[in-house]
Amino acid sequence: MRRNRQLRMLILIIAIVAVAIWFDLPNNPGIHVFGIDKAIETRLGLDLVGGVQALLEADLPKDVDIDAEAMNTARTIVENRVNGLGVSEAVVQQAGDRRIVVELPGETDPEKALAILRQTGLLEFVDMSDISVDQAIALVGTKIETDFAQGSEAGDVLEDVPVFPTVITGTGLENVGVTTNQAGEYEVAFELKPEEAVTFADYTTNNVGSVLAIILDKEVISVPTINSAITDGQGVISGSFTPEEANALAVQLRYGSLPIPLKIVETRTIGPSLGQDSLQKSALAGGVGFTIVILFMALYYRLPGIIADVAIVIYAILAFALFRYIPITLTLAGIAGFLLSTGSALDANILIFERLKEELRSGRTIQQSVDIGWRRAWPSIRDSNIATLITCTILFWFGSQFGATIVKGFSLTLGLGVLVSLFSAIVISRTLLSLVLEWLKPTNYARWFGI
Repeated sequence: MRRNRQLRMLILIIAIVAVAIWFDLPNNPGIHVFGIDKAIETRLGLDLVGGVQALLEADLPKDVDIDAEAMNTARTIVENRVNGLGVSEAVVQQAGDRRIVVELPGETDPEKALAILRQTGLLEFVDMSDISVDQAIALVGTKIETDFAQGSEAGDVLEDVPVFPTVITGTGLENVGVTTNQAGEYEVAFELKPEEAVTFADYTTNNVGSVLAIILDKEVISVPTINSAITDGQGVISGSFTPEEANALAVQLRYGSLPIPLKIVETRTIGPSLGQDSLQKSALAGGVGFTIVILFMALYYRLPGIIADVAIVIYAILAFALFRYIPITLTLAGIAGFLLSTGSALDANILIFERLKEELRSGRTIQQSVDIGWRRAWPSIRDSNIATLITCTILFWFGSQFGATIVKGFSLTLGLGVLVSLFSAIVISRTLLSLVLEWLKPTNYARWFGI
């Protein structure tokens, strides 16, 4: 009965390891069956692949209280804008009550990335009916002054251009998307909220043929002409757009208006070569440490040590597969947390093996020693790992509250690694040790166990 249970557990372990190895394959195709569309990939952080990090702060006086909901909305808008423009694996999180941290791993064009972040202010639809289409086109990409004062600063006002009246702001937009017309040309379709739809209907009815400019942070980004009155609150912006241009404009319209103004107060750029160097050194350090640990366990604990080495390798396979499946963005701190969790797996095995040796010295049989050794070691294993998990939870909360992504990554990989290490020690090591001892039936304890 006992042997059958162990064999069933071994089959389960083999199945889990096989799936984990498939997850770890470098060119894993992902899961695309039964309506599931899940990519399996390794995500590397800013310090390993290079990229851009920026710190945004509410552009309001220090003594002005900032509504928590408004700040959270601002964070969501920044995240949506960055993701909508195709910046891969962006990390956007709130830091404190007035700051937002943005990390763009792998971004090779820092200026483009920072330009995206700077365009997170006030969106306006501005009346340019007093100038010609050609004059309006000449203003694209330049700063202008509007009569909507919110979100502007004295430094943004240009006195050498006329003041253009604002018709509606971006807060009046309900939905925005990219569509194509009958000729296959890309257009940006939008829908207004009821109140703004009335205002827009009155304006477009009286200004057919005029230019209605789209302004973001007082900069002209598009100057479409009103072709017909828009009375139902739904319209399209056409202009011979490419797919990328139409998507970019839709993103600017959809996520252009913030509840509070933001400014970039700090930026940091890490080159790809520096990130690659960090990755190579991390891999080397991890490989050397892993090798030393495996040799120590095999030489000091003999047969149980070799089994523990097998369990540690399986642990590494399972943990890395979990990181790829979730997925978790790995940073230098995250890798350090993963390597530290390896120590938890070893601690559990060492406690069990030392108890095992004590029971063998007292004259018990092999199987009795395994059972009693594990049972007596379990309270220490349980309590130490619970303490580590509590610490990881506190660190994760701290990192989330204050934008400390390094702390957050460290605590996350350490916590997950500890959970996997518990499975490795409790299930894998014990099952393998029991099966091997039953198969070998060693009698020379000094030779096989180093006692």
